[in-house]
Amino acid sequence: MRIETERLVITDFTLDMVEAVHLNSLDEDNRRFVPDEVFETMEEARETVEFLMGRYGSEEGPFVHPVLLKTGENIGYVQLVNIGEGWELGYHIAKAYTGRGYATEAAQAFLPVMAMKYGLGCIYGICLADNLASARVMEKCGFVNLYKGIGPYQGAQRPIVKNIWKA
Repeated sequence: MRIETERLVITDFTLDMVEAVHLNSLDEDNRRFVPDEVFETMEEARETVEFLMGRYGSEEGPFVHPVLLKTGENIGYVQLVNIGEGWELGYHIAKAYTGRGYATEAAQAFLPVMAMKYGLGCIYGICLADNLASARVMEKCGFVNLYKGIGPYQGAQRPIVKNIWKA
């Protein structure tokens, strides 16, 4: 896959990205909001990248794609994950690059491509209620709120916001 925006390239993982995946995963926002996506060691990051590379040919996903600056620097990822009732958008931009609109730019480019590729009429967006930056990204991408309250999030009942984007 290759999606280009004004500032970004969304592509497939390669093994030379393992170090960036490891380092990008260690920031405080990742630890707080998606702790299952923190890779404490290079080996954990390598195993995850190898697994994700193997999912590209499947229909089940997850479909996780690195987000690169046009200069080639890996700054995070955007993903589509099957959550049983449908598909969910996910994204993470490393702390050093947040606040510049990269997550919104990546998601806006990724959503229609993935919806078309997999024949999806809608995609969910779920985040913790206190993850205001993520909620704002979804709002800018045209998601509509379905629910705000206690719900399942990473194996626990937590305050969440659940949104939907329609193709």
